[in-house]
Amino acid sequence: MEDARKVFNQMSERDVFSWTSLLGGYAKHGEMDRACELFDMMPVRNDVSWAVMISGFLGCGRYPEALTFFCNMLCDDRVNPNEAVLVCVLSACAHLGALDQGNWIHLYIDKIGIRQSSNISTALIDMYAKCGRIDCASRVFNGICKRDVLSFTSMISGLSYHGLGKDALRVFYQMLDENVMPNEITILGVLNGCSHSGLVEEGSSILANMESLWGIAPKIEHYGCYIDLLGRAGYLERALEVVKTMPMEPDIVIWRALLSASRIHHNVNLGEQIISHIGQLKSSDHNGGEVLLSNLYASLGRWERVTEMRKLMVDRRSESSPGCSWIEVNGLVHEFRVADQLHPQIVEIRNKLNEILKRLSQIGYSANTMQVSFDLNEEEKEQAVAWHSEKLAIAFGLMSTEPGTLIRIVKNLRTCEDCHSALKAISQVYGREIVVRDRSRFHTFIEGDCSCKDFW
Repeated sequence: MEDARKVFNQMSERDVFSWTSLLGGYAKHGEMDRACELFDMMPVRNDVSWAVMISGFLGCGRYPEALTFFCNMLCDDRVNPNEAVLVCVLSACAHLGALDQGNWIHLYIDKIGIRQSSNISTALIDMYAKCGRIDCASRVFNGICKRDVLSFTSMISGLSYHGLGKDALRVFYQMLDENVMPNEITILGVLNGCSHSGLVEEGSSILANMESLWGIAPKIEHYGCYIDLLGRAGYLERALEVVKTMPMEPDIVIWRALLSASRIHHNVNLGEQIISHIGQLKSSDHNGGEVLLSNLYASLGRWERVTEMRKLMVDRRSESSPGCSWIEVNGLVHEFRVADQLHPQIVEIRNKLNEILKRLSQIGYSANTMQVSFDLNEEEKEQAVAWHSEKLAIAFGLMSTEPGTLIRIVKNLRTCEDCHSALKAISQVYGREIVVRDRSRFHTFIEGDCSCKDFW
C-alpha cells in the first residue's frame, strides 16, 4: 500500500476513480483508519466511494461504523445508496441484531422504489432471521416471485437457527419441488436445523444421500454438523465412530463439537480421549478444547484436574473469547461484557440486576454454579455467574424499556445453563418476551419457557 500511496501522491491529476481505487486498497487490507483519513480528504465522492467504506467496515467487523457511514451517506444529496451498500448495511444490522435499523432500511428500500433483487431479498431474509423476526423473514421469502438458491438457503438457515428444524426441512423439500438445486451451504443449513431439533434420522439421510442425489460431496463442515447432531442427541459413541471413519482428518471444530457433547452428557472418559486427540494438533488449533474440558471437570468437582487444565492453557497461551452481549434500545446498540465496568450506567445496571436476582429467588431460582471452573466457595461462584453479559444486558433492557416491551439480545457465545434458567424465570416474573441469539441458535423465552425446550 505504501507504493500505491506514493504513485497516488505523484499524480498530477486525480479524479474520483483514482481516489476510490486507493481507498479500496486500504479497505481491502483492513486499514480502515487510514481509509477514513483519505475519505475525509476526497474532494468528490460517488456511490462507489461510500460503498467501499461501508463494505470495508463490514469486513473488519466494525458494524456500528458501517451503519454510521450509511447514515452520513443519506445526508449527501449527490449520491444514492446502490445495491452493494444496502446489502452491506443489512448485513451489519444482522450481525448486531439491530432490528429497528434493519426495519427502517427495508422501509427505505420500498419507499424509494429500489427493485428487490435476489441479493437484497436474501439480505432482508438474513437480517430479519438474525434479528429474531423469523415471521418477517418468511414474509419476505413468500413475497419473492422467483426464488433461487440464495433465497432458499437464507430461509432454511434462518429457520434452523431458530430451532425450527422441521420447517427448515419443509422449505428444503419445497426447494427441490421447484427444481432449485441446493448447494453445500444449503445442506449445512438443513443439517444444522436437524441438529437443533434432534432430527437424527432425517439428518443421517441427508448426509448419506447428498452426493448421490445432489452431487455435493460432504465436506468437513457437513461432518461437523452431523457429529454435533449425534452428540446433542446423546449418540456419543456413534458420533465418535463417524469421526474415526470420515474420509478426512478431523479438525479442532470436529473435536470441540464432540467434546461439547461429552460435557453436556457428563461423559468424562470420552472427554479425556478427545483432549488427547486435540493435544496432537498443532498448538494454534487448541483454542477452546481445554476450556471445554476444564468446565467438564469443574461441573464434576474434580478441581485437581481443573488446575492441570488451567496450567496447560497458560503454557499453550490458550484464550477463550470473553462473553459479550448487545442490546438495541431506541435505535442505539449497547454492548456489555462479562463483569462489565465500562458502561456509563453500570452502577445503576448492577443494582437493577441485584433487584432482579432477588425477585427470582422468591420463585425458586437459584444460581447454577456447576460450570464455574474455579475452586471458589458457593457465594463466590454465585457472584461469578451473576455478572454474565446477557444478564447485564437484560437488566439494562428492563430498566430502559416500557413494561411489556419485547427484549432482544445478541450474544457471541453459547448461553450457559445458569443464564438460560435465569432468563426463563425473568420472562415469567416480569411478563416479558425475551429473544436471545447466541452462538448456536435463537432462544425465545415466554412465561417461564424457552422455544429450545432446553435442547441447545
